Amino acid sequence: MTQNYFAPSELIINNDGSVFHLHLKPKQLADKIILVGDPGRVALVASHFEDIECEVNNREFRSITGSYKKKRITVISTGIGCDNVDIVVNELDALANIDFENRTENENFRQLTLVRIGTCGGLQRNTPIGTYVASQKSIGFDGLLNFYAGRNKACDLKFEEAFKAHVNWKLEMGNPYVVNADNELLERIAGENMVRGVTIACGGFYGPQGRRLRLPLADPTLNEKIESFEYDDLRITNFEMESSALAGLAKLMGHKAVTCCMVIANRRQKEMNVGYKNSIDDLIKTVLDRI
Repeated sequence: MTQNYFAPSELIINNDGSVFHLHLKPKQLADKIILVGDPGRVALVASHFEDIECEVNNREFRSITGSYKKKRITVISTGIGCDNVDIVVNELDALANIDFENRTENENFRQLTLVRIGTCGGLQRNTPIGTYVASQKSIGFDGLLNFYAGRNKACDLKFEEAFKAHVNWKLEMGNPYVVNADNELLERIAGENMVRGVTIACGGFYGPQGRRLRLPLADPTLNEKIESFEYDDLRITNFEMESSALAGLAKLMGHKAVTCCMVIANRRQKEMNVGYKNSIDDLIKTVLDRI
């Protein structure tokens, strides 16, 4: 069987043997990975480690690998947005499944477990501030997965079509996609104290999430239609900005992934908790115990 060769322009490897953006080397990556948006949150997660094996920084990408209760774990910051998640997940998969010396795919597949810990805005009455939401499904407003072959096989097309029909989706905004989390990982991480929900990953914080400052919105009623959507007894629970890319890319690549977020704003009640950084540590400890 002919092995794929990944040219230097496609798989960019730094002079020290690390991958281009993350600056990690294959041996520095654990199989269990926690993703956070904020680089400052990496140290908060790693503060629970019994020991630190390595720490690497480049731009918004900060990584620490260590151990927690005999589990080897890597925590990485992605920054904000699905575009950054595209960089991170592709480079993590390359670290796990490509031979950097020969630039060919490894003979044996290495599956990664990826859990994103983040914050979000709640959209329903059962998602008040402080709620933990595990994303059973993620709806991508970002369009990222549409650029990859196999997109339809990875997506829940019936749910997708029902959603577009309900909200009268405008084609100018691109085609949304719907991806399920890995079910085994979802159940393990969510346990008994997280709401299993449908999360929308938006391509921005303001207009794409229905916030209006000086610029008017293309569809001022979109949030109302989102909140009223229901399909197979599922309703859309929250907004954030990364879950769909993580779920979609992981599914295409064969990895396990789920997003769990703490609600720090409720759009229905128009409430916001700006002091959430002190309370997200409980969610971090829960994920560390269950990953």
